[in-house]
Amino acid sequence: MTITRKAPTGILGFPVAPFNEQGKIDEKGLEANIQFLLDEGLEAIFIACGSGEFHALNTSEYDKMVEVAQSVVNGKVPVYTGVGGNLSTALEWAKISEDKGADGYLILPPYLIKGEQEGLYEYLRTIIDSTSLNAIVYQRDNAVLQLPTLQKLLDLPQLVGLKDGYGNMELNIQLTQTVGKRLGWLNGMPMAEVTMPSYTPIGFDSYSSAISNYIPHVSRMFYEAILNQNQELVTELYQNVILPINSIRHRKSGYAVSLIKAGMKIIGLPVKNTVRPPVVPVDKEDYRDLEKVIEKTFQKYPKSQKSVLS
Repeated sequence: MTITRKAPTGILGFPVAPFNEQGKIDEKGLEANIQFLLDEGLEAIFIACGSGEFHALNTSEYDKMVEVAQSVVNGKVPVYTGVGGNLSTALEWAKISEDKGADGYLILPPYLIKGEQEGLYEYLRTIIDSTSLNAIVYQRDNAVLQLPTLQKLLDLPQLVGLKDGYGNMELNIQLTQTVGKRLGWLNGMPMAEVTMPSYTPIGFDSYSSAISNYIPHVSRMFYEAILNQNQELVTELYQNVILPINSIRHRKSGYAVSLIKAGMKIIGLPVKNTVRPPVVPVDKEDYRDLEKVIEKTFQKYPKSQKSVLS
């Protein structure tokens, strides 16, 4: 099989990990989440990553989530998985991803330890070289690559992209303008719509969209406005949708995950406002505030097709 060595571009879908009343993975809810993203035209599915509570999954759950994603997507768009944490688990989950037929994986930071550049290089090289799958490095927290380290990793043909969740624009400019189109550049900042207008001019051509799990038409409208340099619409969407949701997201740690599930529940998708500790669910007041923003969003920016809202 010939592997296309190219990172996905455009708006990327990151499904959640739906849990039922017993705290188990709700497979039907996951299927609905992924199908919704596909129906809305998202360009790739990234399963069991940050939004999918990667940190809280066991191997059996991870295996099942990848299996469900592959079954629902069925080759329509690329499927990437999340790997990372301790090295042995990362290698095991990379193998599962390959065995299940994924197109690649996003390598999340190692657990807890802030390594030297040499250590980060060895960590990433070991994972990337363990399979033939495409690999995207997630730049954030305790895993921030400097230019010489990234350049060494370019010797590995499996490396196709870098996702930035760190937000150091000086470093981003250095990386993108030196490495260029050898890699795909993905904006992975929390609620990436907030920062995407700053990322696009330096070569970032895709981003992970949390709000695409419940208002994907707004994500599309916003991204197209950026690309078309429609600053009036960009500002309008900032004021009416993006910044109000982002303000709610900042109220509690972990809302980067749980607020997605709340939004999905509000529009009628079969996902409960249930997360695993240490993440906390969205409280009642914040849920009501999000509900108001979403209701106003659909009133001001109705979908061209039938809304999911009940």
